[in-house]
Amino acid sequence: MISYGKQQITDADVDAVTEVLRSDWLTQGPQVPKFEAAISDLCDVKHSIAVNSATSALHIACLALGVSHGDIVWTSPVSFVASSNCALYCGANIDFVDISPLTGNIDSKKLEKKLALAKQNNTLPKVVIAVHLAGQPCDMAQINFLSKQYGFRVIEDASHAIGAKYKENAVGNCLYSDITVFSFHPVKIITSAEGGMATTNCNELARKMIKLRSHGITSIETEMTEESHGPWYYQQQMLGFNYRMTDLQAALGLSQLSKLEEFVRIRNQLASIYRSKIAKLPCTHLLQKNDCYSSYHLFIILLDPSVQEKHRATIEKLREKGIQAHLHYIPIHLQPYYQQMGFKSGDFPCSEEYYKRAVTLPLHPQLTEQDLDYIVNVLSDTL
Repeated sequence: MISYGKQQITDADVDAVTEVLRSDWLTQGPQVPKFEAAISDLCDVKHSIAVNSATSALHIACLALGVSHGDIVWTSPVSFVASSNCALYCGANIDFVDISPLTGNIDSKKLEKKLALAKQNNTLPKVVIAVHLAGQPCDMAQINFLSKQYGFRVIEDASHAIGAKYKENAVGNCLYSDITVFSFHPVKIITSAEGGMATTNCNELARKMIKLRSHGITSIETEMTEESHGPWYYQQQMLGFNYRMTDLQAALGLSQLSKLEEFVRIRNQLASIYRSKIAKLPCTHLLQKNDCYSSYHLFIILLDPSVQEKHRATIEKLREKGIQAHLHYIPIHLQPYYQQMGFKSGDFPCSEEYYKRAVTLPLHPQLTEQDLDYIVNVLSDTL
């Protein structure tokens, strides 16, 4: 089976993990701050906070921004459920902003219209979570402009987008947001087996997230409410979680990071080949904007309306032929759990239309052009 996504582990990665296994540290040791520093350097951002998953990073990002009961958070319907669940974990209410059918990302014009209406109804969001679908950044300059106008905070869910650039700057620099979140799941651009990272330029947000990832505890004397009892002393100052990244994960992530630029280059090269090969088929690919450099976590096509009725059959045929075609994503508001909250079919028509036409084709650095020939030939025969 040609998988839609796949990690690429080298001997250097194995050696890095083995070295930690033979060291004195397996959990929170020296590799975690090294990995954090390397991400900060890559993104040109002040703080990077390593955690055990991007979901954990999204959760503590919401908490650090003060998301709580009665608050409202908006995100994209076309994402994995973690992008919205993180707000629910905080007791907040969730809502969605429909996507642009060209990019699959939040439509900034729809966002602006929804904000204007929410202001009239006194239902403005506290936070907007912008999801960089497939590795292409959202229209962050406009989202940032609207955040200043309407007074909400911004989280970039860049789970797909490490190594991507927006306006020639690395995603993760938080020039247009309060916090950015990365994922290092095995099917992502680089992996730490499981793991995530939150980046920010705000000292206070970083301080809060560092506490939240480890039970709300601090051992820093200057942050304590009374004089330290001794070198063993720590204080729990808030209700936090065990969201820590291990040194084993950080060592793998750090080793993988050295290959990030090459991984993203190959993904872009393969995507370019895909675009050329599907040019005459009854489908289109998601638009790549000129001010963005996608990390191409995924290669998503949209079937033309003329063959839309073959959507399920196309994915099934590809899988039958040993190609793990997939679909990213089922619109979150159509999930049974969210429909129990009152969301229903028809609420976000562009997202629902996207779902009826989207197909994710395999894309990872181990694919060859011959693999792409085979994939596109099967796709062509099916359509």
